[in-house]
Amino acid sequence: MSKITAQELALWKSSDMLFTLLDVRRDKARQDDGTEIRDAQWFDPARWLDWKDDISPNRLAVVYCAHGHEISQGLAATLCAMGIDARHLVGGIATWKAAGFETSLLKNPGESS
Repeated sequence: MSKITAQELALWKSSDMLFTLLDVRRDKARQDDGTEIRDAQWFDPARWLDWKDDISPNRLAVVYCAHGHEISQGLAATLCAMGIDARHLVGGIATWKAAGFETSLLKNPGESS
């Protein structure tokens, strides 16, 4: 399974590389945290069957969850099986934040997207 480290993702972001960044944390974890990696799109992991076909197969995808375990790894593997070059963020947003990389506040805290 393909993966990407926080340092690699930061390099991709700083080089303006084109890719899709998917936040697949459970809504409660996302709302409790109140932040996201800048430019991420949130997709409810429980509803992946509803949105999986909206992810472009023509662009790399990076999937992250809270800690980089089952949710992001499983969804990255699913997207790969669909022909999308998808990678999960090792350690999730927790590792991203621990490394001191930029996050932004959720646009509508307390509301689902």
